Amino acid sequence: MASLSFPVASMTEGCESRWVEPGPARAPRISYRLNDAAALLAEPGTLAVFGFGHAASDPDDPRWLRVPLEALDAPAPLEAWQVDDAVQHGRDGALRWSAGGGWLFAAVELDEREHGGPAGAAREAYAQLRDFIRGRAEHRVLRIWNYQAAINAGHGDAERYKLFCDGRAEGCGDWFADGYPAATAIGHHGDPHLLQIYLLAGPHAGTAVENPRQVSAWRYPRQYGRTSPGFARAMTLPAGDALAISGTAAVVGHASAHEGDLAAQLQEILVNLEALLASAGMPAGFDTHAPLKAYVRHPADAPRVRELLQQRLPGVPVLLLQGDVCRSELLVELDGWRYA
Repeated sequence: MASLSFPVASMTEGCESRWVEPGPARAPRISYRLNDAAALLAEPGTLAVFGFGHAASDPDDPRWLRVPLEALDAPAPLEAWQVDDAVQHGRDGALRWSAGGGWLFAAVELDEREHGGPAGAAREAYAQLRDFIRGRAEHRVLRIWNYQAAINAGHGDAERYKLFCDGRAEGCGDWFADGYPAATAIGHHGDPHLLQIYLLAGPHAGTAVENPRQVSAWRYPRQYGRTSPGFARAMTLPAGDALAISGTAAVVGHASAHEGDLAAQLQEILVNLEALLASAGMPAGFDTHAPLKAYVRHPADAPRVRELLQQRLPGVPVLLLQGDVCRSELLVELDGWRYA
């Protein structure tokens, strides 16, 4: 759907024309594909393509991003975002972007050593994204992904994830004063100094969704750090046709559940996801058009996670990735999409 405005006749005397802002665009189509990266990038309407792990290629295109999480399935599919319009793209320093059909993809990768560590890198990354987005028509951030090395390293307030949360809040400033986007934060095992952040934005606000079974992340008590995580549990996209689901773990209230029990944690996640769907007014369950990611802490657990998800979510596309949940006692986390 084009992102241009259309002239329509007003109801004023003389039928003078006026410009009317178009309504929200249809949600991007998110899919997992076994195509070659270059072939996907050549398809009309490709907003972004993601490869996973060290084996992913590196096309010289701002719409391509290699995510530093190893795929636990072979062959590893690529993730494609596609929209209903031509796509423009470019770079702005460390930031890469593409836009089309009323949607914007933007990503930044920083070396923590160049910014004083986890807090400084997060502060700089979010400040760069904030400043770039504010100059765009697509200034409403709906979904963010954060991938940080060694996310659980450190103790107390010096844990790397907690330092990331401190820096993120400083870099955002008042950016999300009207409400947080959906988000994921996962630890990777790639370059130990790499912080990678990317997002999806558009010109219209979505509707944040919270889970009645969980305390909202920004209301977590002090035990989880000086700065509470800033994200909504999910986000209904502006046209109401898709739900972007944040990283969802076995958390009830604000406490982690079922420590050491993989199957019980996964069952709790599925209960949380159903509660989110109900809160968003989405149909219950997931289908073949609802791509999910499963972040698995220990690769040895991947076969069991795959088996359990195939039993509970038959036919649902699930991409298994090695990734560390932001709480060390949690073994698995899911995020993804549900289309209306």
